[in-house]
Amino acid sequence: MGPQPRGRLMRRRELIVLFGGAATWPIMARAQQGERVRRIGVLLPATADDARFQTFVGAFLQEMQSLGWSIGRNARIDTRWATGDAAAIRKHAAELVAVTPDVIFAYGASTVGPLLQATRTIPVVFPVVSDPVGNGFVDSLGRPGGNATGFMSFEYTMAGKWLELLKQIAPGVARAAVLRDTGSPNGNAMFGVIQAMAPSLRVEVMPGNMRDADEIERFLATFARAPNGGLIVTTSGLAYNYRDLIIALAVRHKLPAVYFEHVFVAAGGLVSYGPDFVEQCRQAAHYVDRILKGEKPADLPVQAPTKFALVINLKAAKALGLTVPPSLLAQASEVIE
Repeated sequence: MGPQPRGRLMRRRELIVLFGGAATWPIMARAQQGERVRRIGVLLPATADDARFQTFVGAFLQEMQSLGWSIGRNARIDTRWATGDAAAIRKHAAELVAVTPDVIFAYGASTVGPLLQATRTIPVVFPVVSDPVGNGFVDSLGRPGGNATGFMSFEYTMAGKWLELLKQIAPGVARAAVLRDTGSPNGNAMFGVIQAMAPSLRVEVMPGNMRDADEIERFLATFARAPNGGLIVTTSGLAYNYRDLIIALAVRHKLPAVYFEHVFVAAGGLVSYGPDFVEQCRQAAHYVDRILKGEKPADLPVQAPTKFALVINLKAAKALGLTVPPSLLAQASEVIE
């Protein structure tokens, strides 16, 4: 995903203020005569000043407006910025369910799980979940069967692409540390894909956990004692929590690193490849729209990502003494100079 024009970003920020900057919309403007006002819940595992999530919510709300939903005429938005704390998310999920919205937009497994514990009737649409079947959120991708549906963030086979990228951008890598979240079903699954591909690329892989900062520091310090190492960071909420630390350690130990989202590269990481989550937030708005118009989440299939972004940081590459192949640069969605 390339950089967005300034005007478009400003419009997203304005929409956030208009639709959901406060916890709830306190005073409803009078709806047009005869038009029903629908209540849309939004549950986010972040704080209201999180620029990344502001962009996600802005894309969702902008798309809702393009579909004909606007505050004061036919929609009311209840937005809960629940932070990343599990207890806080459970609390906000219960409060949101208590106001009985017509549908809830919930980002990620950390919000969807508590919501489905609180309600099995209110429709829930997720723009991003790694493994909705493995997490028990849906019966199957084609027929979700319950009150939740939405969009997958990753297919496990993508993990193999990360190892290929690491070898393309740093051909000398013979060992790869793989940071994973063992508390998530996708952590072990993604490592399994990387491990299966490693022999064909002549790379030895070593799994590491990221339960806390000390564990990450110890693991990477030990790994980096031997030469020709690289790093792969698999998808996880913990990876976001420790983003700055992981990037700093990769720089300190001179480890070429592959990440799953552009936000890591924008913060100084080397390369990322993954779905365009902003686009998936827009697509989730279409599911919310369809549910508000009478369709059931049980009948709306969970969709796989269709748009991906390769982002390369040339400054980070230069610091590592790497020359990015022209063929890889040609494939990039964004290049950071």
